[in-house]
Amino acid sequence: MIEENAFQRRLNLFDSTAIVVGSMIGSGIFIVSADIARMVGSPGWLMVVWIITGFMTIFAALSYGELAGMFPKAGGQYVYLKEAYNPLTGFLYGWTLFLVIQTGTIAAVGMAFAKFSGVLIPEISENIVWFKSGFFKFGPVQLVAIGSIAFLTWLNTRGVQEGKKVQNAFTSGKFILLVLFIIIGLGFAANWHAINENTAIFWSPEKEGSDGNNIPLGGMALVAAIGMAMVGSLFSSDAWNNITFTAGEVINPRKNIPLSLVLGTLIVTVLYLLANLVYMAALPLRGSQEGADIAARGMQYAVNDRLGTAAISGVFGDYTVMIMAAFVVISTFGCNNGLILAGARVYYAMAKDEIFFTKVGILNKKGVPETALIFQGFWASMLCLSGTYGQLLDYVVFAVLIFYVLTIFGLFLLRKNRPDHERPYKAFGYPVVPMIYIILALSVMIILLIYKPGYTWPGLIIVLLGIPVYFLWRKK
Repeated sequence: MIEENAFQRRLNLFDSTAIVVGSMIGSGIFIVSADIARMVGSPGWLMVVWIITGFMTIFAALSYGELAGMFPKAGGQYVYLKEAYNPLTGFLYGWTLFLVIQTGTIAAVGMAFAKFSGVLIPEISENIVWFKSGFFKFGPVQLVAIGSIAFLTWLNTRGVQEGKKVQNAFTSGKFILLVLFIIIGLGFAANWHAINENTAIFWSPEKEGSDGNNIPLGGMALVAAIGMAMVGSLFSSDAWNNITFTAGEVINPRKNIPLSLVLGTLIVTVLYLLANLVYMAALPLRGSQEGADIAARGMQYAVNDRLGTAAISGVFGDYTVMIMAAFVVISTFGCNNGLILAGARVYYAMAKDEIFFTKVGILNKKGVPETALIFQGFWASMLCLSGTYGQLLDYVVFAVLIFYVLTIFGLFLLRKNRPDHERPYKAFGYPVVPMIYIILALSVMIILLIYKPGYTWPGLIIVLLGIPVYFLWRKK
């Protein structure tokens, strides 16, 4: 019999994989390739961006599998950083996760849910604003976004069993819909004009210059373009690590968490690559911002970057916008359920270590951290109202990569410092695979430091602000 106020191990391998897949797939895959196409200017290099991202995600998952087996505790990555380095490093991750990474993502996904709901229900319009003051804005879109976050937060306070039912249903639904999108896209939306045009420029990268003329890319300019383009693909592939946060509720976590990490990231990577093939089969990559029709605008200038809608519009005509809006609504709702379910477990683990509010470290009668869920939902809702979640996510991309690199480097430290610690699963391809991830991630970080400093310093400052907070908390 399970005790009250204790974590309940209810998540099996399928449930765990559903959290990985469901948390990764939101709305990004239907949008970000437009920006990537503008940056690299060729189909071949667009696919390279997604392939590198896929390998990085899978390599990271393979490395995290060993850490998950060593420390099958609630909190996941927070615990790995604390054990590999020190409590301060773990706190800085948890601080940044709560302040921006998890809550900012929840806010962004909630707003995407609301905006695409507005396509189906015109009354939910961004043009309607009931109150505005400085950064803060409140209207039907914000109301629906906050309402969806509040509902999913409440649902997850009723127990992990309720949360996993929603996760399994919505992840299964959007998996089937994405597979159908790929089949329809490759089978019916493809056109030879787009295919021939894209084949002709497949390995001819270029970008638009300030004078409006296209400039060929090569050497370091191409490397820099790829690195900057990966910001979108990496965020679209992120949140795969959320299953590690729920280790206290996974059945046989030493086995099921590593397996779910690998299976989930592999499934999503394959789906993302196939979705990009749909875009390239249906639309010419290059286009004009003033293009008169979908083909003339191409992938680069699809209306509002909605590539998914543009790609299959030839099949469903005027109904395409509604069909894709419904798809994204389902996708984002399921995505946010996984993010909300998992994130609260990190703040719970921090509170148990006495570096977060004490009440956050208490489980309710259903065996879930209710107060942590409420704290998370409240702050995510504030970010929805502020309208700054998009900028905050841009700022923390550098910080996210720092923590991924630190966590995977921690694998090397733990092999050296704790050679006798039980390891039910050992990282595949160690030390080569983890080192490849570290090199690739550091390369992207260096490119961002040089070419997009606006993406780096704000995120780094947010992380560093956690240092005095940590010591003040410990002193208190």
